[in-house]
Formats: sequence, C-alpha cells, structure tokens
Amino acid sequence: MTDVRLMKELEGQALDAAGRAEETERRGRLSEKAVAELSEAGVFRLLQPARYGGGEVDPRSYFEVIRELSAACGSTGWVASVLGVHAWHLALFPEAAQKEVWGRDPEVLTCSSYAPTGKVRVVPGGYRISGRWSFSSGCDHAEWALLGGSVVEGGTAVDLCTFLVPSGDYEIDPVWDTVGLRGTGSNDLVVEDAFVPDHRVLSFKDTTLCRVPGQEVNTAPLYRIPFGSLFPYAVAAPVIGMATGVYREHVEYSRNRVRAVERDLATAAGKKANEDPTVQLGIAEAACDIDASWLQLERNFSSLMERARDHALIPVALRTAIRRDQAAAVRRSVRAADLLFGNSGGRALRSGGRIQRLWRDAHAGSAHAYNDHDRTSRLFGRSELGLNVREPVL
Repeated sequence: MTDVRLMKELEGQALDAAGRAEETERRGRLSEKAVAELSEAGVFRLLQPARYGGGEVDPRSYFEVIRELSAACGSTGWVASVLGVHAWHLALFPEAAQKEVWGRDPEVLTCSSYAPTGKVRVVPGGYRISGRWSFSSGCDHAEWALLGGSVVEGGTAVDLCTFLVPSGDYEIDPVWDTVGLRGTGSNDLVVEDAFVPDHRVLSFKDTTLCRVPGQEVNTAPLYRIPFGSLFPYAVAAPVIGMATGVYREHVEYSRNRVRAVERDLATAAGKKANEDPTVQLGIAEAACDIDASWLQLERNFSSLMERARDHALIPVALRTAIRRDQAAAVRRSVRAADLLFGNSGGRALRSGGRIQRLWRDAHAGSAHAYNDHDRTSRLFGRSELGLNVREPVL
C-alpha cells in the first residue's frame, strides 16, 4: 500500500482531476497547473530511484495511485501513468544518462514513443536517428523523450533499442484529435537528424534479460523486473481505473434514478432503477470483472517482486501469463464499462457527463498495441504448448 500522506494528497488530486476533466478534454492536454500539482504530490517520482528523490515503491502501490486518478479523469490517469513509468525505465539506463536527465532537476519528465518507426544509423560514439514517432502522451510537459528504433546491419535488424533524446532535438507536431483520451496530448514527435551517444541508448536485449547498466547504481528489486511485465500495465491499469470510475458513477446515479420507460401512466410514478433486477445484476457482473482484473494485477506483481528480491530468474511462462492477464484485464474492464454504460439510460449520453467520457476513454485506452488481447493470448498459448515465444520486449 502507498503511505497515508500520499493517499491523502491523492484524494485531493483525484477531486481536482474530476473537476477539470471536461476542461482537460477541451484543451487536448493537461494544464500546467495539473502537472505541477501531480509533480508536487510526488506521483511522477513513485518509481524513480531514491538516490534521485524517488519513492522506489512497489508497483502495486504505484498502480493503485494510477487507478484512482484514472477513475477521476481518464486523461489525467493515463498521462500520470506513462510519464511516471518512464522514471523506472530511465533508471535502467547507464548512470551517465540518469545524471544527464536528473542531475540538475530530479523532477524533469520524460515522454516516449517506443514503436521503431524512425531511421537509425550507427556512427562513431553512438547513433544518428531521424523520423516521426506517434502517440507520445504528455509530451508537452516533458524535457526528454524515449524513442524506439531498430538497429540495422547489412539490411537485417540486429537489435531493438530505446534512444533517449532531449527536447531540443525534436519538434512536437500537434496532431492529436480523437474520440477518447482527448486530454492526453498524445502528439507526434519529429526528429530531423539527432546524434544520440552510446550512454543514452538501451538495448531491449538487456531489458529482456533483466540485466541492464542501471542496476550497477539502482540495486532495488524494482529494477530487476522485466520491461514487458511492468510497462504494459502502465497502459492497462488506467483502463481498469476508468472502468472503476464508470462503476462508481453508475452506482451513485442508479441509487436515485427513475426509469421513465417504466412509468405508470395512471399515477405518473416511475420505477426506481435501484429496484430493477437487471440493474442489480449488471452492477454485480461489472464489479466482478473489475475486481478480478485488479486481483490478478496484485498477484502478478507479488510474484514478480518476490523473485526480484531473491535475484531469481523470471521465467517466460510467468512473463507470458502476466501479459495475458494484463490484456485480459483491459478486455474485462471495457466490457464492464459497456455493460454499465448501457444500463445508465439516455442521460449518460449528454456531453460533459462523466460516464460517457470515462467510457470513451476506456475504449481509447484499449486500442493501445500493448492491450491487444488476441496477440498476448497467443503468446501465452505458444508458451504453454512448448513453442518458441518470439517477443523482443518480454
């Protein structure tokens, strides 16, 4: 669990996020005030190394915070989650890269776009990269970016790497205009031609093996768990939170709602929704799906952290099971949100309403590549059947 102080601050942050949700959506990004308040509360530094003022908290505690923020405002929770998890990823880089980013200001934020869509050239002392990277959530608030790229030799991709690039080396193209998660400002990053020195490059081969340069200085168990187990939950936990928000709103709304379609024409009296067996059953089913998703998250990270504390190998079978559960959690949560939305009646459709906004946000979050249920299910199935699992970021 997170400490009491943070949870008290979080309650205020969640209330503020809920109150600003419509404005955030109209703006297309979080306000500078919202980001400053999240930073002051320490949300972005929960997974950051203690040596740079971070919390080094258990991932379960981190995602508990993300769930609450996402239940209040999907865009706020999403941006807090992805910007916050980048502090963990940066901690895996060589110490020189960490010093370059956090040495002067440990509150500096880093955005990302991991899909290897740019061009990479090997040059003396490092690499030169160029291209366009899409869907960089919260990039307006970051001073650095983590960009994915394939290293090609002789026409063959030999490695998949993450390149750490300062904001002066890229431009933000404001293309984000979507039906959900509208307030995340997930714009494109454009790099014309930037040099990235070796110390600002991290191979996914190393992260997959859980043997990375950053472990020389960041020795906590948190930094010995796989990227493919932690990062995907950074785009899944917010969706569970959004469904949680839909659930809370629906239950509160249904307590006093009168179903007009079932009004008695003689007396003009309506049947209360809280007396409707269909509403009651829907609430039970949605609660079960959301709870199951969260319980699997807690179980999986308990297993991961136990092994990391013991310096034990984290087997492929566990990694694929975690990916299976992560994508299944998103599917269950969206299904729960759909059920509740359908039982909320026509008033839930009104612009500005929280149920419809969180419902749209949950669907938008489910579209992230890491939340592809069929793909992750196939990974697990192959592993169980003794087949090779070719996944570079497990």
